Amino acid sequence: MQQRLEHAKAIACQAGQITLRYFNQTEKLTVESKADESPVTIADREAELYIRQRIAEHFPDDAVLGEEFPDTEGSTGYRWFIDPIDGTKSFIHGVPLYSTLIGLTKEGQCVGGVIALPALGELVWAGRGLGAWHETNRSEPKRCRVSGCSHLAEATFVTSGVLTFDKCHRREAYHRLERSVRLVRTWGDGYGYVLVATGRAEIMVDPIMSDWDSAPLQIILEEAGGRFTDWKGHATIFGKEGVGTNGVLHDEVLALLGEG
Repeated sequence: MQQRLEHAKAIACQAGQITLRYFNQTEKLTVESKADESPVTIADREAELYIRQRIAEHFPDDAVLGEEFPDTEGSTGYRWFIDPIDGTKSFIHGVPLYSTLIGLTKEGQCVGGVIALPALGELVWAGRGLGAWHETNRSEPKRCRVSGCSHLAEATFVTSGVLTFDKCHRREAYHRLERSVRLVRTWGDGYGYVLVATGRAEIMVDPIMSDWDSAPLQIILEEAGGRFTDWKGHATIFGKEGVGTNGVLHDEVLALLGEG
């Protein structure tokens, strides 16, 4: 697992560099809409192809699941989850809060995760029992620790987008949480979970997620001292929704999301 994690870190950083070739380069960027109306660009596809090629070189018998291309079956029990650009809408608009996500499971259990923020020069990664780590501009890694905030009224709550709550009829849940915290911002997607893991926010909530969005998040938050669950409180990356917190506030947040 540790060998795979080291490769995942390097691959995520290198794929992030591919995305930077197109970042704020509107003349190079054609935006298409997928079947679910989410946007996709050449940068998404090139970065995912690069990640898949590198995995195939080093671990050809591992399974791979990615956002842009069909699944690859494997025989080792390991599966890689790839989101080449998490936050494509931010990427398209020249906002640097997008990320490259790689998650790794063994027999269905999350064992490693990487979040690279290429436009910000940040890298967050974790492995089961290895801790969670944060690097900025290739500095020496520092341990990630969630904040110690224990009062909801003092917490910062971030999310990927308010309208997403409407798509699953959960807007009132958003408002309950919004009214209970000190600060609300839409610093979302993978970046929001990085803020929680590094103690810069306390709560990140997504009402709708795909497996490649959530795959690296549970291990990173848990190793940083926090929690990542679905809205029912199950610790899983397969819940199609996500709640990430500093741990101390998690049950309070779940109670607010589940009311009514």
